[in-house]
Amino acid sequence: MEKTLISFGHGYSARALAARLVPQGWRIIGTTRSADKMAEIAATGVEPVLWPGTDITDLLEAAQYLLVSAGPGAEGDPVLNVLKKEITVMAPKLRWAGYLSTTGVYGDHQGAWVDEDTPLTPATKRGQLRVEAEAAWQALPDLPLHIFRLAGIYGPGRGPFAKVRKGTARRIIKAGQVFSRIHVEDIAQALELSMAQPDAGAVYNLCDDDPAPPQDVIGHAAELLGVPLPEAVAFETADMTPMARSFYAESKKVRNNRIKDALGWRPKYPDYRSGLAAMLRDDP
Repeated sequence: MEKTLISFGHGYSARALAARLVPQGWRIIGTTRSADKMAEIAATGVEPVLWPGTDITDLLEAAQYLLVSAGPGAEGDPVLNVLKKEITVMAPKLRWAGYLSTTGVYGDHQGAWVDEDTPLTPATKRGQLRVEAEAAWQALPDLPLHIFRLAGIYGPGRGPFAKVRKGTARRIIKAGQVFSRIHVEDIAQALELSMAQPDAGAVYNLCDDDPAPPQDVIGHAAELLGVPLPEAVAFETADMTPMARSFYAESKKVRNNRIKDALGWRPKYPDYRSGLAAMLRDDP
């Protein structure tokens, strides 16, 4: 059986998936907008392609699997903007297509639980663009689409330790604020399981089992490093970028029961404590 995956916007989560698939003999083609990233992608056993800017018609025709990590902009989904016609033609022969979205599509629920049946009421422009992009992909006929709504992603090279070590981390305190998270390895595991058990039209939340206030995560990271607890700062008076502040516009706890029931997925890192401990163990 041929196993060729084309990965649009081959970033952090897609690279974690590739690390699982390449050793199994998969051919993975990863697109990037930056020529500077080509060598880095190639070093992982993935075929890098500079796109947009390269004709990838032949590569599309060779693929049986499609993963889209590229985020939408004000002008819409960057892949469909260029390749909607080509993907529509190839859709019936694809075995699996995955779209990486965000739990931001649910908006703010003041700390309450949400699941895949919760209405999509995004509280930010980023979330609204994701809702529109999901709908655009779902509108393609005969595409075996699977949507994965990701919680806050952390993992090697992406986590609180660097700022805690530098002494620049702060514990931002906002009453009732809670976030869900997901370790990148658990994203990769879920994608691999879904590719092996396609269910066209499925929508899955991807998060761990322990939604938690952000200040608890920062505090635990400091505890693991054996350094003083970072300063606690009230959200209302904290000096934050507009982007950072926007994340606090939403507070919710995300359920992951559907993917557990459908695919037998269980997070290797069911809470931030186990995930942070693993990161520190692997890269002390």
